[in-house]
Amino acid sequence: MKKTMISLLALIALPNISYGQNFMKQFEELFSKKDTVGQIQLLNNWEKTNSNDPELYVAYYNYYVMRASEEVITLGNDPKGKEALKIVKEDSLSGNPVAYMYSDTYYDRLLLYKAYSYIDKGIEKFPNRLDMRFGKIYMLGENKDYQNLTKEIIKTIEYSSVINNKWLWQGNAPVEDPQAFMLSSIQSYVLQLYNTGEDALLDNMKMIAECILKQYPEHIESLSNLSIVYLIRKQYDEALATLARAEKINNKDYIILNNMAHAYKEKGDIPKAIEYYNLTIKYGDEEAKKYAKEEIELLKKI
Repeated sequence: MKKTMISLLALIALPNISYGQNFMKQFEELFSKKDTVGQIQLLNNWEKTNSNDPELYVAYYNYYVMRASEEVITLGNDPKGKEALKIVKEDSLSGNPVAYMYSDTYYDRLLLYKAYSYIDKGIEKFPNRLDMRFGKIYMLGENKDYQNLTKEIIKTIEYSSVINNKWLWQGNAPVEDPQAFMLSSIQSYVLQLYNTGEDALLDNMKMIAECILKQYPEHIESLSNLSIVYLIRKQYDEALATLARAEKINNKDYIILNNMAHAYKEKGDIPKAIEYYNLTIKYGDEEAKKYAKEEIELLKKI
């Protein structure tokens, strides 16, 4: 069984921050030695000494997430992008694998809930700490708890306007360009929802996009996300109305232009589709240009 440090700083990349706190340094040393007895003794002592230290709750969270995680070897047919060992029949001529062997991480629910309870206390005491919020959101995603992931993202977005994005990170250091950082990080979680391919999660994507747009109406990525939900649901008029808002903000965004072309194509408005594919060719990268040219050729044959 292999266990590794679940560092909030590792989950969301930022420049290294020196904590300057003796307890945290001791905790990290004990963690590296896998000394769980020493860790919990230190945490209890730390809590008695200074229960108002935000890093205490980060450490407790790391401790329980680490204890909750277990890496196991799985024999299956779907490694889902993981590094895997192919198993081939000895007499196979094709060389096609009959199965794969790969490692997977599982989490003990009771210990994971204990981790969540500590990070929730930390967030309640120090609501400006964005690392705590994203640390919890990350683990919810790892465990495919997409409903609670969505709730936590929405709480973060709503609170961002309350504090005017005066977010802090570990060591209570201010986050550089906090609004952009928060929104770009949330976008990665929206992409995680989209990549599941589950239609039921389109509502989650829509809720997040609408919440962001309520606070940040010119956030093009959220307008694009909302339009994608409409496109998948074949609500082409709604998609085009959303994309038109994005086009007014940036009429050279080739992703928006390409999506508008696609919406017009699906509606059967061939001239408008060709018009927007041409704009995609004008402003897009090489891949987008190639795709748009191919689409135009197909549309001309209709």
